[in-house]
Amino acid sequence: MRRTRVSRAVVALCAVLVVAGCTEPTAPPAAVPDPADEETSAVATPGDARPITLAFAGDSHFEFHLTDLFDNPDNGLGPINRVLSDADVTVLNLETAITTRGTPEPKELEVPDNRYHFRTAPAALDVLAAAGVDAVSMANNHGADYGPVGMRDTLRAKDESPIAVLGVGRNRREAFAPYRVDVRGTEIAVVAADASPREGASTLWGATAEDPGTAAAREPRPEVLLDRVRRLSRTADVVVVFLHWGREYDVCATVDQQTTARALSRAGADVIVGSHTHRLLGSGWQPDGSYVNYGLGNFVWYHDLAPETGVLKLSLENGEVVSDEWIPALIQPDGRPKPLAGSAAKRATAQWRAARACADVAPAPGEAPVRFRSSIRPVDAELRERMAPSHRDRCPLDHRDLRYLRMSHVGFDGRVHQGEMVVAASQADTVVGIFRRLFHAGYPIRRMRLVSDYGGNDDRSMAANNTSAYNCRPVAGTRRWSDHAYGTAVDINPVQNPYLRPTGSIAPRAGRAYARLDRSVDAEPPWGVIHDGDVVIQAFNDAGWAWGGFWADPDYQHFTAGS
Repeated sequence: MRRTRVSRAVVALCAVLVVAGCTEPTAPPAAVPDPADEETSAVATPGDARPITLAFAGDSHFEFHLTDLFDNPDNGLGPINRVLSDADVTVLNLETAITTRGTPEPKELEVPDNRYHFRTAPAALDVLAAAGVDAVSMANNHGADYGPVGMRDTLRAKDESPIAVLGVGRNRREAFAPYRVDVRGTEIAVVAADASPREGASTLWGATAEDPGTAAAREPRPEVLLDRVRRLSRTADVVVVFLHWGREYDVCATVDQQTTARALSRAGADVIVGSHTHRLLGSGWQPDGSYVNYGLGNFVWYHDLAPETGVLKLSLENGEVVSDEWIPALIQPDGRPKPLAGSAAKRATAQWRAARACADVAPAPGEAPVRFRSSIRPVDAELRERMAPSHRDRCPLDHRDLRYLRMSHVGFDGRVHQGEMVVAASQADTVVGIFRRLFHAGYPIRRMRLVSDYGGNDDRSMAANNTSAYNCRPVAGTRRWSDHAYGTAVDINPVQNPYLRPTGSIAPRAGRAYARLDRSVDAEPPWGVIHDGDVVIQAFNDAGWAWGGFWADPDYQHFTAGS
């Protein structure tokens, strides 16, 4: 275990026994709490050994048509209610000022044509309470959107709220005050902070010792927040930090995020989660056992342009996170998230797992972090024998001109697999660099095996949806050597990216379902489908390789060097 804590009551009892010797102990005195720590509490259920569940969701507000929810606040958020209410503690990010008054706060430090101001009525808190939410963070770049008047209204709404409101206060101390709750004898403390770029010069974007505002923690090692976590870790069994962090629209954790997560973990945080980028980022365990999520995406939002969302559920035993679960959902046109089911849920969960590829986190406690691993070596005698079906007499290259690659790749299950490939020696480093980039982007590859495992038969390899490179064969229907025979061509996910032959046939046959998909720059095709401008084409183009998808007879799976 990362950290073992003894309850404050036991500590107090021990102190009494030491002082009183063997006399009959009296009831221990109550611990004197830090006033800033007294946010809320719940009744414990002694003797209940069930795992504790925490749930987290991302950016939410109640703009435009979402105000319709105020007409029936007891209905909460609809179908997602059960997911939120099933957890022992549920927290999300409330990305708005709680006011119907005020004027937009100047955001002189923000991009001039990218200024947004959000506000909502206190009824939003009733909707969230009915949905099963226990606490919301307002430590974000919209909590102070409507200036001093809006801040006063927000603080008044906080005082009267049916749920805990974190990350905003009449001063810094109150802004960093935690939500404290006892769940079956385990004390949990949740603190919120804003690590996103400051919106303006006003102290509203960072409460001071005397001025109201949000809880600001913008340095990679934010001392105010770290001090709060250290103090909480001495009294709480589980410390949760909910952050507004990351770089908007990035799909990978930034260096600052990773630095902050490590610093918070060392300070005593058990769970570090957050949002802000409007995208789903990686989640998993850090080497010391703490759990981190780098981006929960949008959740209750006024548009569905980035609809992928969900709820992160963590199970805790003995104060440690022992498992995680992603419950995927899609933001509907009405702005509410709707849970997915069946194959759509499985696919969305796999995509969520794939985001770990650039987060440097482990998929389970005690496991190694998800990282790209590769090796390049010459073709030895044993491999030559194995390659016999794909390396025939009079091939244009000798075995000495080839290299055997082992490379990590993300599978369609979202997990990391080790693949293999043979390419020209001159292209080995380049190909490894390309697949490293695809790995970090979470791009899925069904399988990656040598074509010789399919008898050197290109049709069989494609039918197996095998990503491959070297195969000493001619271009179909000709006597001219294929680029594959020179080790300078790679085929990726042939089923999702088929070859539309001049004869009108499609190879492989299973690729017919994908043959006529929109592959333009603005397309949003299924996972694993290559389209213009995506990370696959960018990675190969930057390396000087060309895509066969632009040919008159498109070969969507095919990339070749120097042409």
